[in-house]
Amino acid sequence: MNLSPAVDLYRISPILLLYFDLNSGRALKILIIEDETALAQSMAAYLKGDNYLCEWAPDCNTALYKIDSFDYDCILLDITLSDGNGLRILKELKANKKRDGVIIISARNSITDKIDGLNLGADDYLSKPFHLPELSARIAAVIRRRQFGGIEVLHLGDLLIDLSAKTVTVSGRPVDLTRKEFDLLLYLASNKNRVVSKNAIVEHLWGEQSLGYDNFDFIYSHMKNLKRKLHQAGCGDYIRSLYGMGYKFEIRD
Repeated sequence: MNLSPAVDLYRISPILLLYFDLNSGRALKILIIEDETALAQSMAAYLKGDNYLCEWAPDCNTALYKIDSFDYDCILLDITLSDGNGLRILKELKANKKRDGVIIISARNSITDKIDGLNLGADDYLSKPFHLPELSARIAAVIRRRQFGGIEVLHLGDLLIDLSAKTVTVSGRPVDLTRKEFDLLLYLASNKNRVVSKNAIVEHLWGEQSLGYDNFDFIYSHMKNLKRKLHQAGCGDYIRSLYGMGYKFEIRD
């Protein structure tokens, strides 16, 4: 598992497991709520290979802090934790009307647990032991259902975003984007006709890493490159900069 030098899963604070290379992060964020350190490490390493940004909470209290502070595309929830039942996390998400996707992962393969979890808002239930490729596929399915109603391709004017292939074309012409540029475009497009602030963009794309920055000026560079590449491909001018407010992907349906 390639963490930055001097960073080790067994030594860092249990509040945080994430990857510190800004160029390897994904916009899609996963919170792993699991008290088995070796399993959490295994899941995080595999999911990083699928370009997810992973954070870790080993107990209920840490998980409650994190879901209150951040939004996640998918939460992997072990309901048997050292300091309580993980269903408490689901109740908190429901009470706060949060829309994070949730997959319960548990060795307790009981029908009662499954029904309770699904009734409280979980999207899926995966019994231990499980295969990591299956876990990744289920995460992708949950995210597609949650964010895009299960569709595989977004059609926005002359712009086509393939969510599975992670490709972008303009009137059939491929656009060569970096992973971070693709993530940025997808985030803007998923919030079309709504203003998103720089803070929201940074928190979504970089997660807790953003807490260490004095300013978010680096967003300008990513946005400039994205807009330039789309313009060169003949794309309509959909991305607007709103001074003092943020950015808007503006398009008429």
